[in-house]
Amino acid sequence: MAEGTPIDIEYVARLARISLSPQEKETFRQQLGEILEYFERIAAVDIRGIEPTAHAFPLYNVWGEDIAEEGFDVAQALSNAPDSRQDQFNVPKVLEDS
Repeated sequence: MAEGTPIDIEYVARLARISLSPQEKETFRQQLGEILEYFERIAAVDIRGIEPTAHAFPLYNVWGEDIAEEGFDVAQALSNAPDSRQDQFNVPKVLEDS
């Protein structure tokens, strides 16, 4: 953002679908200006030859081995259920009959 270029905070507020008081507009205009200036500083950094990364340190398969194990039997699975019926979890209706 060029030095001294005013930020149309009313346009930004319309995009965000929020209404702002005059004091909030001035506060957010200043804060948004500072954020955009910081982006300009970041954009000025020479990053040629640096590979993009998702993490600061390389991660390699952080999961354990995928080993099949015996699951719960019905009684164990339902042991903490607040209500069960016919070997199934019984939950309240979410949709009404039409």
